[in-house]
Amino acid sequence: MTGPLIMLLGMLMFALNDAMGKWLVANYGLGQVILIRSLAALVILAPFLWKAGLLSVLSVEQPWMQFARVALSTLEVFCFYYAVMYLPLADVMTYWLAAPIYVAAASPLLLGEKVGWRRWCAIAAGFIGVIITLEPSSAMFTLPALISIVGSGAFAFMLLSGRSLRNTPDKTLVFFQVAGAGLAGLAFAPFDWAPISSGIDLALLGLLGIVAMAAHMLVNRALKISDAATVAPLQYTLLLWAVVFGWMFFGDVPRIGMLVGAGLIVASGLFIFFRERQLKARNAVSPVVAE
Repeated sequence: MTGPLIMLLGMLMFALNDAMGKWLVANYGLGQVILIRSLAALVILAPFLWKAGLLSVLSVEQPWMQFARVALSTLEVFCFYYAVMYLPLADVMTYWLAAPIYVAAASPLLLGEKVGWRRWCAIAAGFIGVIITLEPSSAMFTLPALISIVGSGAFAFMLLSGRSLRNTPDKTLVFFQVAGAGLAGLAFAPFDWAPISSGIDLALLGLLGIVAMAAHMLVNRALKISDAATVAPLQYTLLLWAVVFGWMFFGDVPRIGMLVGAGLIVASGLFIFFRERQLKARNAVSPVVAE
């Protein structure tokens, strides 16, 4: 239970981070928010990096996989903060909930896992849920909605890449992830910088980085001690927090289409989760063919 419990705590931290981010990007530039967020995270992370030794942090396994993970994580964070500028928090979270579906769909190709027809049906149901959430119409392909889909896909493949880097220390993974986002934020910040109007906003910008760093470390640890199929479905708790925080802080009321689509996504993800557990229990007794 250690991995799932750590993942649940990580999801709560992500939800807090996301709610604060939505609040801040309403008044400050996207690059500015991500840059300050990254700097604050690096300040907190610095003592741990110093203790571990700079050489040990920079000496990484599979450099190309590390680079791909950093690129995916940077794309994901930019996509998310862009999307929440224009969409309710619960809507954006619903798109991100599709990430475990992408993980299950991609695992046969990238992780060599067997996926049978039952789970493929669940994956298809999850994708239908995404389409319902988009509310098919002439307006379904809005830029924020499309960017949400891209960001959730990047998040899913970032989770998959973490499984290939299970021997890399958490501090190293988080350092490169935060540094990559910070460099991208530095590149964009001069174009959308806004004066920080109060000490409270400055504190929130810094706290954003601290909470994000803690969330990433918790998720990285959960993925190392539990397989992706076990802990990835626990991301669905983000929807609960998104609805609560969206209503409390932004007055957002969930749309019917979002709730129906989210229900399909959650149901498909939970089916995949319990099917994985069932097959693992059966495999502990005798080899079986994945169904």
